[in-house]
Amino acid sequence: MSALGAVEAGAGAGSGSGGAALFRPLGAEDGEQRPAEIESLCMKCHRNGVTRLLLTRVPFFRELIVSSFSCAACGWADAEIQPAGSIQERGVRYALAVGSRQDMNREVVKTDCATARIPELDFEIPAFSQKGVLTTIEGIIDRAVMGLEQDQPVRWATDKEVASKIDEFIGKLKQLKEVHSPFTFIIDDPSGNSFVENPYAPQKDEALVVTHYKRTPQQAAMLGIEVTWRRCVLQFNTNCPECNAPANTNMKLVQIPHFKEVIIMATNCDSCGHRTNEVKSGGAIEPQGTRITLRITDPSDMTRDILKSETCSVEIPELEFELGMGALGGKFTTLEGLLKDIKDLVERNPFTLGDSSTPSKKEKLQEFVGRLQEIIEGKTKAHFIMDDPAGNSYLQVQWLKIVLAHKRSFSAKEITV
Repeated sequence: MSALGAVEAGAGAGSGSGGAALFRPLGAEDGEQRPAEIESLCMKCHRNGVTRLLLTRVPFFRELIVSSFSCAACGWADAEIQPAGSIQERGVRYALAVGSRQDMNREVVKTDCATARIPELDFEIPAFSQKGVLTTIEGIIDRAVMGLEQDQPVRWATDKEVASKIDEFIGKLKQLKEVHSPFTFIIDDPSGNSFVENPYAPQKDEALVVTHYKRTPQQAAMLGIEVTWRRCVLQFNTNCPECNAPANTNMKLVQIPHFKEVIIMATNCDSCGHRTNEVKSGGAIEPQGTRITLRITDPSDMTRDILKSETCSVEIPELEFELGMGALGGKFTTLEGLLKDIKDLVERNPFTLGDSSTPSKKEKLQEFVGRLQEIIEGKTKAHFIMDDPAGNSYLQVQWLKIVLAHKRSFSAKEITV
């Protein structure tokens, strides 16, 4: 048996590559490459047939397993290819500008998870709609034509308008094989195991663009690859802190640029509508504590990203205000968002707004809230100080000065950015 017996017609010799075909007939010197034969049931008549398996290598590509089945009883035959290796680290996309009849004879390895497209016709063969196959570009088009034609008699009997449109589209596909005008043929395979022949290899083919890309989580899930938990949103059952009804808490590990990993947790209660979110450090306590001082001079400072851990205290000297550890919990937000949370916390204080509060307390509270609002709006300059003995807080560096004081070692330094 030759290897060509396991692939579609047109995928062998004389493919327009100007040299030897991808597969050559096996000879006596290829004893170690003889195909393995196993008995299997015919998918058509369910009688015993023979499946032949051959491990072979495509030049400038990789090894493939070619399987070919034939049934002596009914004559039914089928062929399929599977990559002999594992799924590649990256997906691959081949884009070929087809400009001549010779291009139609280029060999193509299309796995079952690959998508084939011809943008000029808005035509696409979705992933997992066909078995893996070794063929040519012309063979891909022929398979598409056969697939569309097989149900045409039924369509003409049930919906003539649809059948007429499909006939028109089949005609356009058949015209592509004559290459009266250039078109683009694209193979996109997230497994990285598809292939389009370069007849000039190892030299570059100007008509063929090969792009390797990082798979999306959706593509990884489609391939059955376990996505690392660091990229996933984990969910576990809990109770609402307000109404104690069953709720779900979402948790995700996030890498903050130029800092470290943090864990973001969010709970949403469907019963009472209560929502809460919290940020916890994803690492250990640092050897030194951190004190960050920012002089707020411009409204753009309000857009700085900020991570306040649950062990961090906040101070605004101009307002004689200090927020202790544990207040507001851990938060990853902007400076404006944190100041607004502080403002809301002060305004909701029952000891200053209740019936027992005195006019003097209310007046001081209103004055404080007004001055804090001026800082948020950028009308007043002030110092914002974060003091975290665990070293797990962070403020985005932009253009101003940040003072870092390492309290455990009693050393301090000023960094100008």
